[in-house]
Amino acid sequence: MEMTDVNRIEIYTDGACKGNPGPGGWGVLLKSGAVEKELFGGERETTNNRMELMAVIQALQALKRPCHVMLHADSQYVLKGITEWLTGWKAKGWKTAAKQPVKNVDLWQQLDALVSQTEHKIEWIWVRGHNGDPGNERADALANRGVAQALGSA
Repeated sequence: MEMTDVNRIEIYTDGACKGNPGPGGWGVLLKSGAVEKELFGGERETTNNRMELMAVIQALQALKRPCHVMLHADSQYVLKGITEWLTGWKAKGWKTAAKQPVKNVDLWQQLDALVSQTEHKIEWIWVRGHNGDPGNERADALANRGVAQALGSA
């Protein structure tokens, strides 16, 4: 399938948690040309890693047609998980190298299905968090809105 400029999309994702575990939120900024869309949500009792994963899942679920995705995240856990660790986890029956169950396996399986069962071309890009990157700063602010929403103060 030929990707056109129309299908190019930049996504910034972030998760936040007040206490770990504690109330958490996820935020997503989608940018395609001049069009931008913001998404956020949260949970009362969660972890930072779960919110980082949820941000990526929600971002990919929001795409309605195959896209060339530049996905920016500040979570090494998410990026290494999807690009390095996932294949081994699956081969070992969702166990780590230390033969322990993979944490957050439900979300990893959801993300794996989203990535493998779609026609998206995804570039996974690490961005240093809280370092002035405008897209990351907006995703962080959205994740914090998700925390506020989960706490009922949004």
